[in-house]
Amino acid sequence: MTRVLITRPSPEAERWVEQLRAQHIDAEALPLLSITAVRDPQLQAELSTARARLKNFHALMFVSGNAAAEFLADGVQLANATNLPRFWSPGPGTARALVQAGVAASLIDGPAAESSQFDSESLWLAVAPQIGPGKRVLIVRGANSPLTKGGNGRDWLAAQIAAAGGETEFVAAYERTGSRLDSSAKDLARRAASDGTVWFFSSSEAIQNLMREMPQTSWDKACALVTHPRIAEAARAVGFGHVSECRPTLQDVTASIKSTV
Repeated sequence: MTRVLITRPSPEAERWVEQLRAQHIDAEALPLLSITAVRDPQLQAELSTARARLKNFHALMFVSGNAAAEFLADGVQLANATNLPRFWSPGPGTARALVQAGVAASLIDGPAAESSQFDSESLWLAVAPQIGPGKRVLIVRGANSPLTKGGNGRDWLAAQIAAAGGETEFVAAYERTGSRLDSSAKDLARRAASDGTVWFFSSSEAIQNLMREMPQTSWDKACALVTHPRIAEAARAVGFGHVSECRPTLQDVTASIKSTV
């Protein structure tokens, strides 16, 4: 049976492993990124300020489920609030996280369920009619190390909003760092580079961290399953010999894995 390594951060990686094993897939967690609440004092202050200004925005865009969960944690109250903004989600996973955090489904906008991709481009097709002069959008994202004011990512979406006459602000709701691999994890990675294991990547940052942790490893015999063309480009750029793509839903990932067995 083909083994699959799930490289998402914990505890997401472990949840995916459990779900894939329920589909009779030999899955194992190898988290390559770590997600924490923002710890930098400046980022904490920016996050607190943004949470207090929800009514200043037409929409809040969340780059991931982690962004939604962290931004709406720590007592952010939505149930009885009035004049709430729209909540933009690039995909079903983020939408689920918003609902779990207390956002009414009627307030959430995102790509159609049948979209070929769940990303900023697909989201913009759904929400572009909302934006015009005076419309302000807060993009809630993560901060990579080294830390950057407002976090990292979704600059393309901000450019589209600006071109439509809107305004954008950014805030970091979590910090993202590369996971350090211990000796047993490195042994697993070396074997998985050439034994037919499928590496499941849902971010380019995970690939970049794998290269930092395993700089002498050859990946020409390795197989990667990725959830976006940009991640596919990153995998090919570092030498993965076989790269395939699928949508980031459990059903699509399961079907893609089983098709390679």
